[in-house]
Amino acid sequence: MKAVLNLFNFKQKVDYKVEILAGLTVAMTMIPESLSFAILAGFPPLVGLYAAFIMGLVASVFGGRPGLVSGGAGATVVVLIALMQSHGLEYVFAAVALAGCIQILVGVFKFGKFIRLVPQPVMYGFVNGLAIIIFMAQFEQFKTVSNGQIGWLSGEPLFIMAGLVALTIAIVVFFPKITKAIPPSLVAIIVVFLIVLGFGIHTKTVSDIASVSGGFPPFHIPNIPLNFKTLEIIAPYAFVMAGVGLTEGLLTLNLVDEITGTRGNGNRECVAQGSANILNGFFYGMGGCPMIAQTLVNLSAGARARLSGIVAAITILIIILFGAPIIGLVPMAALTGVMIMVAVGTFEWISLRIINKMPKQDVFIGILVAGITIWLHNLALAVLIGVIISALVFAWESAKRIRARKYVDDNGIKHYEIYGPLFFASVTAFNDKFDVLTDPQEVIIDFSESKVADMSGIDALNKLTERYKNAGKILHLRHLSSDCRILLKNADEVIEVNIIEDPTYKVATDKIH
Repeated sequence: MKAVLNLFNFKQKVDYKVEILAGLTVAMTMIPESLSFAILAGFPPLVGLYAAFIMGLVASVFGGRPGLVSGGAGATVVVLIALMQSHGLEYVFAAVALAGCIQILVGVFKFGKFIRLVPQPVMYGFVNGLAIIIFMAQFEQFKTVSNGQIGWLSGEPLFIMAGLVALTIAIVVFFPKITKAIPPSLVAIIVVFLIVLGFGIHTKTVSDIASVSGGFPPFHIPNIPLNFKTLEIIAPYAFVMAGVGLTEGLLTLNLVDEITGTRGNGNRECVAQGSANILNGFFYGMGGCPMIAQTLVNLSAGARARLSGIVAAITILIIILFGAPIIGLVPMAALTGVMIMVAVGTFEWISLRIINKMPKQDVFIGILVAGITIWLHNLALAVLIGVIISALVFAWESAKRIRARKYVDDNGIKHYEIYGPLFFASVTAFNDKFDVLTDPQEVIIDFSESKVADMSGIDALNKLTERYKNAGKILHLRHLSSDCRILLKNADEVIEVNIIEDPTYKVATDKIH
């Protein structure tokens, strides 16, 4: 056993009892969510369980850090709902496999570090939008089909469904006050299951949605036309799924880093996640990514190694092989209640408590991202728009900070000490600082508290030097950093300046020790 653990890079001492119990707990919490997410998207329930097994096993063994739990997550499933409705399950499998390829490329080319560019307001909006989608999707379980017409439950079926859902929620909320040794969602499902079975209550069950009997995940090549038209159909969903999965996965990895005080490997996690999704596409799984809730359950149970995730995945496979008849009898009301509590737990309630303390632009960005997530069900697009708007807001605020301190020394030389970055957004304000016609014969611009950040800044300096040259005056640029000098040298065909006193500035690098 120890040789196997060493093969999987277990560097810390492993408490086997803690890891095994944590793995069993994680499996029990993951099964109801995997079933619920699969049913939410219109997939066969087994597709969700296969995803939980494949993602959990591959990511636990080869992932970027111990303690991280992966499975069929709601964030990635929501992306695939529209594809499922328009083209069916085979196209979903193809999109999942393609998303895995994209994720591997991200890891190989070490692009995982760019997750740092996602601001906190964007993440609040992303998570809150996802929570609202999950919550709203549960209303589908309160609908019924009669004579080909879809309508809402009424009368006794409605009261039974609502009562069982309320009971499930109550157990999930209050059971942890009794003990936290057993997952409350598991207890809720078992209690509701026994009540329905014991009293012979007639209500919708998992087997009414689809069959859950199955064996080991079967190898299956997606039955789709291999042409460019198919690629046009699945590529947008694949890119969105890859982006959403990596975003949630790397953010979860950072969260575990903070909790454990250790450092994971984001690029390795990207490769592991992509590999697991490729296997999902060819072994009848709906794909997924690291799951925040299950990861926190795992850590709170004391797990710090990879063994707990492996135990969880194998437990799920055993249940698939031998527990299908029981799973088919699980009331949908119980799963609906669990998913409602998942939505409540996913929502970042702290974002509401601090909303009056946040800058107005951050509040707007958070609401916008949540709105796009809910309206389009496109989580990656919502995050991308949020990041772009955040960057533009930052650029605007930074542009307003450029200023100049002016004075004339004893030799009659006028000095401009520039403060703030010179880049595309601050060029206009920068140009307004200078009065070429009334300035003396010699002028010095001091950049010790500034930085020329892009070609717009270079162009601004070019035009400024031309103005002083045409006026027959001498312009000096002082205290430019080495990278600024490189930019100026690259543009020396159009810029005529006298650079003096060029110090070296230390720039922070991104290294993992």
